[in-house]
Amino acid sequence: MQIILLEKVANLGNLGEVVKVKDGYARNFLIPSGAARRATESAVKEFEAKRIELEKAAAAKLAASQAEGEKLNGKAISITQKAGVDGRLFGSVTNHDIAEALGKAGFKVVKSQVRLPNGPLKTVGEHPVTVALHTDVVVDVNVTVVGETD
Repeated sequence: MQIILLEKVANLGNLGEVVKVKDGYARNFLIPSGAARRATESAVKEFEAKRIELEKAAAAKLAASQAEGEKLNGKAISITQKAGVDGRLFGSVTNHDIAEALGKAGFKVVKSQVRLPNGPLKTVGEHPVTVALHTDVVVDVNVTVVGETD
């Protein structure tokens, strides 16, 4: 399916590009999330008329993400979980827990923006985590998991 990108999409293209993607990816993800539209002649003409507005909105979103990223970069947060004597957690610390802790610290982070390269954190200690605020803004956060024993 041919689509017009209404914003930058990682590993796909930039604003305004007409790209071909699988039908399911377009129908189920890109179009409902507002990241793309079907590339019909009328949609292309309409996009060209709105191009300047969309570029300004994208630039403003990037600037806001960069400002938030500067504040968040290198931030250290602490999460307390129940742990055994050997330092292993009974549960795990997921991206939802990290996003919630960052929210309490005053940052607007959605769980889908938190990247855990090795999966959920299952041990006590300090773990580096990346947060993708925008496709171009990725910052590092240190998460310290503190064990709580009964």
